[in-house]
Amino acid sequence: MATKANSKAGPGRAQKKGRSSGGRTTAPNQSVQSARYTPPVPKSVKTSSRWLGITILALFLVGVLVVILDYADLLPGGVSNLWLVAAIAVIFVGLILATRYH
Repeated sequence: MATKANSKAGPGRAQKKGRSSGGRTTAPNQSVQSARYTPPVPKSVKTSSRWLGITILALFLVGVLVVILDYADLLPGGVSNLWLVAAIAVIFVGLILATRYH
């Protein structure tokens, strides 16, 4: 009858979590994370003011309105690419503000 001489040897041996067979916890080029607990940011800090949402919507609407008015030839100077560039810039500013909205 066969007996197990060494219970730790073999392919089914469990290793500690986060350790590789070489004993390192991270690769040499990776930064080591701190074991300290960082509490989550309270919800009251994450709320944006009301004017930010209104500004985002206003910028989007003004940009779209300028594009429509330019193609309808209702803006001063006739149909111009400068109006379209300005409209895209206004929409882009609204998009940047939208990424900061909570």
